[in-house]
Order: sequence, then structure tokens, then C-alpha cells
Amino acid sequence: MPTPAIPSATPSSRRDFLKRSAALTAVLATTDLRHGLHAAGSDRIRIGLIGCGNRGTVAAMDALDADPGVQLVAMADVFADRLAASLEKIRAHCPDRALVDPDHRFVGFDGYRHVIAASDVVLIACASRFHPKYLRAAVDAGKHVFVEKPHGIDPAGIRATQEACDLARTKGLGVLSGLHNRFDLGVRETVQRIHDGAIGDIVSMEVNFLRAPYVLIERQPGWSETEYQFRNWYHFSWLSGDDVTQSLVHNLDKVCWLMREVPPLKAHGLAGRSASFGPIYGDMFDHHSVVYEYENGTRAYAFCRTQKECYGGISDYVFGTKGRASLLNHFIRGEQTWDYSGKPPNPYKREHVEFFASLRAGRPLNCGAYMANSTMVAVLGQIVCYSGRQLGWKKAIASDFAFPPVGEIDFATRSPVQPLADGEYPLAVPGKTKLVAGT
Repeated sequence: MPTPAIPSATPSSRRDFLKRSAALTAVLATTDLRHGLHAAGSDRIRIGLIGCGNRGTVAAMDALDADPGVQLVAMADVFADRLAASLEKIRAHCPDRALVDPDHRFVGFDGYRHVIAASDVVLIACASRFHPKYLRAAVDAGKHVFVEKPHGIDPAGIRATQEACDLARTKGLGVLSGLHNRFDLGVRETVQRIHDGAIGDIVSMEVNFLRAPYVLIERQPGWSETEYQFRNWYHFSWLSGDDVTQSLVHNLDKVCWLMREVPPLKAHGLAGRSASFGPIYGDMFDHHSVVYEYENGTRAYAFCRTQKECYGGISDYVFGTKGRASLLNHFIRGEQTWDYSGKPPNPYKREHVEFFASLRAGRPLNCGAYMANSTMVAVLGQIVCYSGRQLGWKKAIASDFAFPPVGEIDFATRSPVQPLADGEYPLAVPGKTKLVAGT
């Protein structure tokens, strides 16, 4: 039975949408959480967390809030202090169900294997380059998975994610994406009305993710170069993929949704670093602009920035032949005027509520229909910004580009990005950097 969390690629009416939403609400209201899909014949669902930063910590708390039978039983991180701090926060939030004994606190690069073995549902929120690998390991082990965005930082990772999602579907396993806007009820209805023709044909979209720099970690004495980069992983492209893939992916996921999951024909971009200098910023750009062109002529203009004391905000505007819409403000203007009624529930929490309800009902939610595709649109945008060249979708998705290094990684691994004599890190140079052969 399909869930409205995954929009259909075929047209449907608002009446059908409301019927599906009502059906899901009924499931959430009537599912007996003491029965159904659960661990070892009991009413509990054991969750394990891989990656104990802020996003993983909050995801674990959201999962505990979603279902009274959920228990946190295992955690892993490459840093012991980060794991300890995360567990303290989760225990303060939910002391009765944060049941991670010392033997199930795993520190190191193989900790993910132990968390998977101990859990029914695995939550993955570590450095992004590892998301596809850990997702596949969990699916191979027969476990349901929540995996944060992005779902890969290069074409190789995207293909691995798609294969894992496809395998999960054949095994009847749930895969929940951290692209949480799909679970915002106001956004859902706005998108559905657009699909029903409320603004006519989509002509263009403008999407923005503009903010100050994300969490910055100062280097401490005694840290190796690789350890420092893992501490500050968001700011190193080989671990994070840079900001189009990290942040703008949320907006681009909504663009994909609006375009009924049809990928763009090609893209080009303008990007660089103009305001954020110093080793703490790693090798990431601090501003990106990407233009996506679709076969039907529609264009999406996508912008992200991580600079201090600048105009900021997250927004998604859609312009059609009969009107316009704002997805996050949940309104439509033009030939039809509409505003969402009420305040929708927190989508970060809602996604876990729907996910665990689907597991209890024996119909596991699998977001594989869109999560790899949306992330690949972001990866395409990052590639064209780094290279300065226009690139087609088909060539990008088929390329063998992958951020080095290959193979197993630990703190003994030499980082592929090394500081220059002045302490700064080398940046991609548009017009000279080549990531995809033939461009």
C-alpha cells in the first residue's frame, strides 16, 4: 500500500491526495503499538545510532518520541567524547528508553558493524561519505534504516545508495530518508495542488538555502591532520561533498518532487569562496549558484551561501503560467488563491512517526523512489560549480567520479586534502578542475 510520503510519478487529484492522507492518519491513530512488526516477539523496537553529532542525537530523540516501544540500545562514533555527550543528551530527553550499556558504546571505524548487529532499526547520521556504505551494510544484515541526507557525495555513492534501496525493497525492509520536507504536511498539500494545476504549467523555480557558516571546529593540540578533518568534517569535501550536496539538497529534493522525479537535462553553475578565509573553512566554497534546465524548458535557479552577516533564509518559490507558490509558506497566488490551514507538525518528527507506524503495520516505508535521485541532482550541481563547465545528467550519473581515497579509512589514512604552506587548503578552480572525463 503506497504512502503519501512518496509522491507518485503519475498525476493524481487533490481528492486522491486527501484520501491517502486520511488513510495514513487512520493507520497512525489505530495501529496497536503493542503488536505488529517488532523485535523478538515483544513490543519493543531496538534502535542503534551511527554518528553521534547533533543531527544524529536529535534523530535518535525523534525516533524515541515517535513510538513508545522504541529503545536506544547501541551507539557508535569515531570519537568517544562525542558519543558520551550524545548519550547524555538523549538520556536527559528520554531516560527510561536510552538503554545503552557500556558494552554497546562502540568507538572507532568498525563500530557501525556492531550497532547494526545489535539493532532492529539503524539510524545513520555520520560523515556523509559513509552513508551509502553503512546503508548497504544494514540492508545486507536485514535491518530497517533511517539515513540522513545526503545519500551520497558523488555518482559512485549515489549508485550504491540506489542499489541498497532496491535490495531493501526486495527484502521488505524500510528505508527512511532524512530529506524531511517530504513529510511536511503543508508542503505536501502545496505540491499536490501544483500537480493538480493550481498555478498552471511550471515555468521556473527559485530556491535558496542561505545562512552563516555551519558548525566550525577549531584544531586542538595533539590532533593528527586526519583526526582534525573528521572533527570538522562538514568543511572538507571528501567527507561532506560541499554545500550544494549538504544543504541545497533539501531544496533540490522539492524541485525533483515538483518535476515528478524527472531529472534535469543539464546544469551549469557559478561558485567559489569570497568571504570565508582560514583553515577552519577547509576546502569548501562559501557560495554556489546552479541553473538546472529541463527538457520541457523549465528552469530551476538554485542558490546556497555560508557567509556571515549576509542576507539569509530558506525558501522555495514556484512560478507557473497561472500563478505562483511558496512551498515553505504553504500558499498559492494567481488565478487560484489558497493558504494552508493550521500549523503542520514538525516534519523531522513526523517522518519518524510515519516510519515506525509503517513498520508496525507490516508495510515498511521505502524512500528509495526519490532519495538517490534528489541527491544526484545536488551532486550534479556541485560538479558543475567545481568544474565551471556545463554537464548533462546522463553523463554525470554514468561517470566514475568518486572522492578519494578508496578502500577502508581510519585515522592512519592520509587525507586527500593537505594544508598549503600558509595553512589554507587548496580549493577547486572553476575552468581548471576536472571531475568528469570529457568536460
